[in-house]
Amino acid sequence: MAVTTPTKVNRQTLKLEEALAEIGVSRAAFYRMRARGQAPRHLKLPNGQIRIRRADLDAWFDSCEVQEAC
Repeated sequence: MAVTTPTKVNRQTLKLEEALAEIGVSRAAFYRMRARGQAPRHLKLPNGQIRIRRADLDAWFDSCEVQEAC
């Protein structure tokens, strides 16, 4: 079984403030979404800071897509 090393692109993370600016919600709204299990997957660092992987944010955006009936 081959082991792959994550590339720099796969490891790209955003600070919470950067992600909030991109998705256009406040910190309070993010924490409400998080409590409901609706926020993007995120990492909590030992110092308490939150980071969101670029891939997780993109996947979250994709999951928000709505199919409209014709």
